[in-house]
Amino acid sequence: MTAAAPGPETTGHEPRLSGALRAALLCLVVLVLAGAVGLATRQPWLFPSLGPTVMLFFTSPRQPSSRPLNTVVGHVVAIAVGYGCFVAFGLVGTAPAPIGGLTVGYVAAGAVAVAVTTVVLQLVRLPHPPAGASTLIVSLGILSEPLQLLDMVGAVLLITAAGWALERLVPARR
Repeated sequence: MTAAAPGPETTGHEPRLSGALRAALLCLVVLVLAGAVGLATRQPWLFPSLGPTVMLFFTSPRQPSSRPLNTVVGHVVAIAVGYGCFVAFGLVGTAPAPIGGLTVGYVAAGAVAVAVTTVVLQLVRLPHPPAGASTLIVSLGILSEPLQLLDMVGAVLLITAAGWALERLVPARR
């Protein structure tokens, strides 16, 4: 007697596919929520470093860098350090790097901001790699006005709360 070739229902890919679709759907929900707040307030509540943050929430929820504390502290430190470097390197009042061009000042501010953010997060033992993008966004002048920085913090708090809640409401199959 010969064994039948395994059909799609016996390949073992279903849990992986359903997990991937679950993660994608939850990322979609959280980022649409942040985007909706941004549209309603006409403020930048959706920015690049939120993407990898929500991906961590739903694809690697057990990793330390996915924890709410790591997320909030990571981004807040990154925003503060990025702004400190933006000011310290004399970039206030200049066009953001993507518009005015990359200058020595922007290179220095960006590199120092990522380095300092890394040191601080390692020292407090709260790593969150997507914070490296937040510190670059600020130190390169992309978002550097005080209200924009507050919006960034608000968006981080929102996606962290939403991500934490959804991870519990829609648990992954284990």
